[in-house]
Amino acid sequence: MTDNTKIELKGVHKAFGNKRVLNGLDLKIEAGKSLVVIGGSGTGKSVMLKSILGLLKPDSGSITVDGHETTTMSAREMEKVMGTFGMLFQGAALFDSLMVWENVAFALTQGKRIKRAEARELAIENLRKVGLAPEVGDLKPAELSGGMQKRVGLARAIASHPEVIFFDEPTTGLDPIMADVINDLIVERVQDLGATALSITHDMASARKIADEIAMIYKGQIIWRGPASDIDHSGNAMVDQFVAGRAEGPIQMEVLKD
Repeated sequence: MTDNTKIELKGVHKAFGNKRVLNGLDLKIEAGKSLVVIGGSGTGKSVMLKSILGLLKPDSGSITVDGHETTTMSAREMEKVMGTFGMLFQGAALFDSLMVWENVAFALTQGKRIKRAEARELAIENLRKVGLAPEVGDLKPAELSGGMQKRVGLARAIASHPEVIFFDEPTTGLDPIMADVINDLIVERVQDLGATALSITHDMASARKIADEIAMIYKGQIIWRGPASDIDHSGNAMVDQFVAGRAEGPIQMEVLKD
């Protein structure tokens, strides 16, 4: 049987001082699948993502991409791996000083050294793919609504035809209708590319729509994983509490009281 694993984390630990964030985390992502990791604030979602991206170095454990260990890679080797990634950041993270098309084409002009005229054409093409008119390309990010900025961020994430796309809280700050528009676009574009997708979110509507599988992280470990269709009958009390958004349950939030 052929191993279809694209990314795998084994026994990954990461602490900041006395605070343990990742506590022996294991996670496997199959090529061409969309995995969404849910969990509350401070449970380790962002640290997990940054560790995969090479922005943080785990204290111990293994992270592989296409079977290649990334935790011991040189900066140049990791740069090649990063060239196969696309990323939609939580706040879109657009460059205010650049026009929209320059933002979308950033990886093309900087990483792949494509000439500006060709890069602009490719940027406009990708803006169309997320439902934005060509003239939007000549605006500055500050001239766009939050939903439009998120679409531009998605256009940038897909512009280099990545093998893996990461989504960091893709619907944060959006109203429910625009959030659903973004979710639909994510599904369409990921399927169009045939890409592997890893998303982190606490938005259950988003998780249900964009995931093939959902995993829940708690205290730096994956405590449940299954098909997105099983999330409402997981059999896990912590998952049930999180999905229902109940304050009472096995997950206890620390609240300072007078």
